Amino acid sequence: MVFDFYGTLVRMVPPLPPSHRSVFARRGLTEAAAKWGDQWRVGPRDGELHAAHSVSRETYRAWELDRLRRRALACGVPEAEVDGLVAEIDRVMKDLRLALFDDVLEVLTELRARGLVVAVCSNWFWDLDRAIEDVGLTGVVDVAVTSARAGARKPHPRIYRAVLDGCRLRPEQALFVGDMWAADVAGPLAAGMRAVHLWRPDRAVEGAAPPVPDGAARIGTLRALTDLL
Repeated sequence: MVFDFYGTLVRMVPPLPPSHRSVFARRGLTEAAAKWGDQWRVGPRDGELHAAHSVSRETYRAWELDRLRRRALACGVPEAEVDGLVAEIDRVMKDLRLALFDDVLEVLTELRARGLVVAVCSNWFWDLDRAIEDVGLTGVVDVAVTSARAGARKPHPRIYRAVLDGCRLRPEQALFVGDMWAADVAGPLAAGMRAVHLWRPDRAVEGAAPPVPDGAARIGTLRALTDLL
C-alpha cells in the first residue's frame, strides 16, 4: 500500500505559516510580491525531473535556494535584499504544523497487522522521514520516498519506480492512495499500479472529481480501504 502524504495522511493546522506576500511586504518589497506568487507556485513543478540536483542533501538544498534566488531577482528584488529574503521564504515554506487525519493511524496500523507493506510517496522536501516522525507515523510506515531524494516529482515515472523498488513490489502488486488526481491516480495507473482516489469531505482540492477509470476506485475516508482489500 502506497500513500501520498499531504492531503491524504496529514493536513496543515494552525498556527499557519505567514504568507509569502506578508514576508515581502514587511521588507518593503510590495511590487516584487505581486510578481512572486504564493508558496504553491514557487517550488519545482509537478512532474519535474531534477535527478542531477538530488545526489545529496547539500546539492538539493543549494538547488532549492538557487531557484528561489533566481526567481526573486527576476521579480525585481534588489541584489542586497535577496539572500535575506530567500532564507526567510525557504524557512516559511517548510515551517508547517501538520496533524494526522483522524482515520490514518487506525487504518495504517490495521494494514500492517494484515502483513502489508505500508509506504509513503510524496512531493516533499528532503526530510520527509522527519515529518513522518513528527506526526507519529514512524512505527507504521515501512518505506518513505520523497521527490527531493528520488530526483523527480509525481507524476514523473521515476518516483513511482523508486517507491516500488523500496517496497520490493512489482507495479501490479501495489495500490496507490492519494487525493491529487494527476499525481496519485493518473500517474500510478500509467506506472502499472492500481489507484484509489481519496475524496475527503473536508478536502483542500476544489472542483468536481473526475470520472473513475478502470483500475481505480474512489473513497471518502481511509476506513473504506478495508472494503476494497
